[in-house]
Amino acid sequence: MDITEGSPDLHGFRMPAEWEPHSQTWLGWPERPDNWRHHGVYGQSAFAKVASAISKFEPVTVCASPSQFLQWVNARKQLPPDVRVVEMSMNDCWFRDTGPTFVVREEGKSGPGTIEQNVAGIDWNFNSWGGIDDGCYIDWSLDLLVARKILSMERVPRFPKSIILEGGSIHVDGEGTCLTTEECLLNKNRNPNLTKEQIEDVLKAYLGVTKIIWLPYGLYSDDDTNGHIDNMCCFVKPGVVLLSWIDDESDPQHGRAVEALTVLSNSTDANGRKFEVIKLHVPGPLYMTDEEAAGFVPGGDAKPRLPNTRLAATYVNFYICNGGIIAPQFGDPKRDEEAVRVLSRAFPDRNVVTIEGAREIVLGGGNIHCITQQQPADPMFMPLQNGNGV
Repeated sequence: MDITEGSPDLHGFRMPAEWEPHSQTWLGWPERPDNWRHHGVYGQSAFAKVASAISKFEPVTVCASPSQFLQWVNARKQLPPDVRVVEMSMNDCWFRDTGPTFVVREEGKSGPGTIEQNVAGIDWNFNSWGGIDDGCYIDWSLDLLVARKILSMERVPRFPKSIILEGGSIHVDGEGTCLTTEECLLNKNRNPNLTKEQIEDVLKAYLGVTKIIWLPYGLYSDDDTNGHIDNMCCFVKPGVVLLSWIDDESDPQHGRAVEALTVLSNSTDANGRKFEVIKLHVPGPLYMTDEEAAGFVPGGDAKPRLPNTRLAATYVNFYICNGGIIAPQFGDPKRDEEAVRVLSRAFPDRNVVTIEGAREIVLGGGNIHCITQQQPADPMFMPLQNGNGV
């Protein structure tokens, strides 16, 4: 069921925090050779590790294109039997951005013209992170249908929204606060006719938040998404955030991190709490090697992957699932180990599961959080969590 923009049925819904209970997680399946080296072989291995790790905590559905679905050796053979694999066409597999943003309502309502379900999905507009001139690929016609297909498959009401917005550009605490970046949401390659105040109004109406915290920039070198928040900063629980950090003052990321820290230190959340900021050092810096760049097939319509490009690698781009933290590892012994310690302290009631070889996902332009999309549990049948407990 599609709900038109401006419908009063949207009232009462909110985007839950990622640590609230999930009914399942959605992922796509990588294959396009101009964005996943060696025709996606290494990327598929990394995705399979992520899906397998999440499946230990909650149900997982992986969507694969018709060709990958029919090739039994690919998606189905690489994934555990308890992971559901379904056929779905897509231009690429970044379900955080092309999948629906799910919202929930604690108190259901019934009657003519109202939504009886307590879980719905927002189908944002999408333009490949910047449109024909600035986007990551020039044909995103299939990606525009991903959210609609997922919501239809799950028989979940759909809120279509014309504003161009990706799920990786927002983080919420479930209690009225939203984090985002000016670099992304105010970029003229998204919604040039909307003011900052108008964008805030949309976020408040559709996410059920009352306060937006705008960080100036996202992670340095995150050129594909124009600075998504999920590479830069995320909530641990209400009032506590993790921030991508680097001590080296000569590194461009340092200045961005300092500006973000300044904003957070001088802000309060929707409930008046001052923020506790936990610094989480980025790895490296890491750069694409000649060998890695040579694995991409040229001539497609995707943004070129060039040698010596700095990778947008950060440990902040992890995924929270029921009882677990799925965290990337990049082959940087010092920072990999440090990230596990920091995440374990930040989420003492969850198991931190590391994904070796997450660099392969970063080579394609994203990270673990970028490829996942949580579907929340119906709050009427499962009590909401507080903080980050199980």
